[in-house]
Amino acid sequence: MAKGTGMTKVLAVGIGILTVSSVCGLVMMAVMYKIQIDNYPPVSPPPPIKPTVIPTGPPPNLRLPDHFIPESYKVFIQPYLYAAITNNYTNQSFAFTGNSTVRVKCMKRSMSIFLHAQDLNVTTVEVRKSDSNEKLSVRSYKIHHNESNFFEIQLEDAMSENGTYYIFTKFEGELFDGLDGFYVSQYTEKVKAKEEEEEEDEDQKRFLATSMLQPTNARRVFPCFDEPALKAVFDITVIHRPGTVALSNAEGDADQTEIDGEEWIVTKFEETPIMSTYSLAFTVSDFKCIMTHSSTKMHVCARKDAIEAGHAEYSLKVTEDILKQYQKIFGLNYPLTKIHQIAFPDISVAAMENWGVISYQESGLLYDKYTASTFDQERVATLIARELAHQWFGNLVTMRWWNDLWLNGGFATYMSYFGVEADGWDLKDLIVLRETQTAFQVDSLNSSHPLSLQENDVQTSSDITELFDAITYSKGAAVLRMLATFMTQEAFDNGIRTYLAKFEYKNAAYKDLLTCLQKETKEDVEGFMSTWIEQVGYPVITIITQTGETSQEHFLLKQTQGHDFAWQVHIIYIKARELTEKTDFLKVKGPVRRPHFQLQDKDDWLLANINCVGFFRVNYDEENWNKLRMQLERNHRVIPIINRGQLIDDAFNIARAHRLNVTIALNLTKYLVNDTEYIPWESALKNLDHLILMFDRSEVYGPITKYLRKLITQLYDTFEEYTINGTVPEKHTDQYNQVNAISVACSNGLTKCITMARSLFENDKNSSNKFSIHPNLRKAIYCSVIANGDENDWEFAWEEYKRATVAAEKDKLRYALSCTKEIWLLNRYLQYTLDPSKIRKTDMVSTINYIAKNVAGQPLAWDFVRGHWSYITQEYGAGVISLGSLLDAVTKRFSTDVELEELKQLQREQEEKKQGIAARALEQVIERTEANIKWVKENKQIVKDWFTGEL
Repeated sequence: MAKGTGMTKVLAVGIGILTVSSVCGLVMMAVMYKIQIDNYPPVSPPPPIKPTVIPTGPPPNLRLPDHFIPESYKVFIQPYLYAAITNNYTNQSFAFTGNSTVRVKCMKRSMSIFLHAQDLNVTTVEVRKSDSNEKLSVRSYKIHHNESNFFEIQLEDAMSENGTYYIFTKFEGELFDGLDGFYVSQYTEKVKAKEEEEEEDEDQKRFLATSMLQPTNARRVFPCFDEPALKAVFDITVIHRPGTVALSNAEGDADQTEIDGEEWIVTKFEETPIMSTYSLAFTVSDFKCIMTHSSTKMHVCARKDAIEAGHAEYSLKVTEDILKQYQKIFGLNYPLTKIHQIAFPDISVAAMENWGVISYQESGLLYDKYTASTFDQERVATLIARELAHQWFGNLVTMRWWNDLWLNGGFATYMSYFGVEADGWDLKDLIVLRETQTAFQVDSLNSSHPLSLQENDVQTSSDITELFDAITYSKGAAVLRMLATFMTQEAFDNGIRTYLAKFEYKNAAYKDLLTCLQKETKEDVEGFMSTWIEQVGYPVITIITQTGETSQEHFLLKQTQGHDFAWQVHIIYIKARELTEKTDFLKVKGPVRRPHFQLQDKDDWLLANINCVGFFRVNYDEENWNKLRMQLERNHRVIPIINRGQLIDDAFNIARAHRLNVTIALNLTKYLVNDTEYIPWESALKNLDHLILMFDRSEVYGPITKYLRKLITQLYDTFEEYTINGTVPEKHTDQYNQVNAISVACSNGLTKCITMARSLFENDKNSSNKFSIHPNLRKAIYCSVIANGDENDWEFAWEEYKRATVAAEKDKLRYALSCTKEIWLLNRYLQYTLDPSKIRKTDMVSTINYIAKNVAGQPLAWDFVRGHWSYITQEYGAGVISLGSLLDAVTKRFSTDVELEELKQLQREQEEKKQGIAARALEQVIERTEANIKWVKENKQIVKDWFTGEL
């Protein structure tokens, strides 16, 4: 056999012994390891330390990051303009410079700072530690020229968590004339000629600088944390020209000094309470003020000639009365030591509630007892009441973010109806006309919005500006009125006191309010109110009185699939057989059967939503509508005054939404020949005016005018003796109805009205007393004469307008000038709105709106707005509500496909330019036009036949 190649036996045995030994060793090691593990269990190693992420980039959205909390600002502002141009001052300057030091607390380690700045040239930035004054190295800074308006500062070294720092900036800006930010306004003032020169008084130019910082314009004056929750105290110093006075939120001391060889006044103001940037204000002018000394120093300031003429005296008196009323209602004293109220020739809104220094249009603050109407006087009182209410609701307690703006606007509007009672004005019933019915119109559109939106849905300045609308102010007020009725006025007032005391100098969300109110009642306040605050729109409650079947549905003029909403509805109702008020509560959509809504007697009727305290409409079966109509015709006084207006308003609008035959609504107006109360008449005229807007360019208009002439004659006759004698009735609402009677009778061709107006006009024209027509009637009389007159009448009124020095008087004439039917005069008038020397910038939008109301002027106004849209949006892009009201007014008549396409074209152009200005308002008028087109097509013949049948 062959030779073997395997290992020897000795070697094999050796390997075996070694292997066994190795195995035994391994077993022994395993046993020992187990013993050690049991005695000393292992500890997990520490996780790796992650490096701290220091934020450096811009925030993910348009809100400021929460890295910094401002505590105080020290701001110096130096506007260079002169109040008057004289021989000594030839170079006018519309510039300002300044510096700001803001003390901030750093909440997390950071190498970047974000605050706001816009339209400023920031020349210096320094960051220092507050304790050591050590200067941190600034790597770079820049303003983001986009919708964020962020002012970004990048540092070389990080700021420490919980450290406090000073951010110092120097800046330059321009005083624009756009009525926002820190802006310049120009006006003329009569300067008396020296007696020895025997010259006429001279009009001299005057200039002033003032601020309008709401909602996001503080950033246009100095770099700041321009969000309402980022409250701080402000130490303001204004450096201004000799001969001018500076005013701000707190009291100030003025000293004269020399800077770079020039004389200046340095006014240093006391530190403000902790407040939001938008409530800050400062103004520089040569205005004069009057004041009253009480526990709070109250001042009213205006042009010197207005003060000397006594036009500020009523405001001063009513301010003191209303302030005392609010302190009593709110259980909290006004927190500042003074109030300045200033009447400005140019301001983009009716008034602005800056804390302690409130701004007004002249017609909203000044009252000339010789030329003003009682309506002018009422407007002054109500506007002051609203702005004073804001001193608590908005300034003392501020909404956390703009999505809850209604906590400011709705409350101030609602409380103003209580505030004016201090001066003897009883206007509470008018809240239904002015707030409830106004809000109904906007809130019946799909493009409306809830009272409170989600915070993330409100980001840009345009988003914020769009919220200053009828939903925020009017619906807010109407819903608060409903809540006060639901939980009793006393409980509501107690809850409000708790809310103000708990959140003074702080910010709140709407649920904070509801929590405070809930403590005062057993009712489920949050459950009830959340449906009205968080949901868009409102319901129509339908009651079938034959069965008692009751349901609710989202009310929309343009019916889509709608939202599957159910509101908690508190229904107060009466029946013909038992006129005592009873209540019902509807929480579901239904239909559900309500036996107490079922009518057993053929003569019985049901009336729901007594005094229209609920923010909803009510629809009935046709039988109940007819019974209510017959009751009105038989004895209308059985139905409460507010409900007489509510029935008409509900019926017409439910008909517009295709839920009711329009003839039922029209039939309700016939009873008015026997009613002289203002609320039902005003409700009817507003709804009939909508029919006129739909049909005054068609053959339906003739029968409408004849019916209105017949309907109004008795009301006109009721007030005719007053009118001819140049007097007015004592009751305030009768005064309103006297004007209604004249306006409707004259505009619908009642011969004796037109003759009366011409006679009074000619007497006024030839009289040495240019105010022989009672101020209440002047607007209506002049409108009638100019509508039926010629160029000479228009020119006379234009000269009167130019001569008038009182803003309220100019407003009446400005409206009357829009009434002419002469196309060339209306076109000329539209062109005047582009010239501030003819029509002030503050009056531009309302003048175009007046012209658009005229059937001859509406297409001209629309073409004018489209042709000048870029200019108008540039001038009024930051105005709080002007553009929305402009779009609303110039498109009210739109009811054709051509007009709809023109609107959509404007919308497309806006989108192409990526302009968000008035986007919601544009969406709303498009939706309203679509609804009008559908309704007119379906109802034109029905409406024509009804009016023809009534002649």
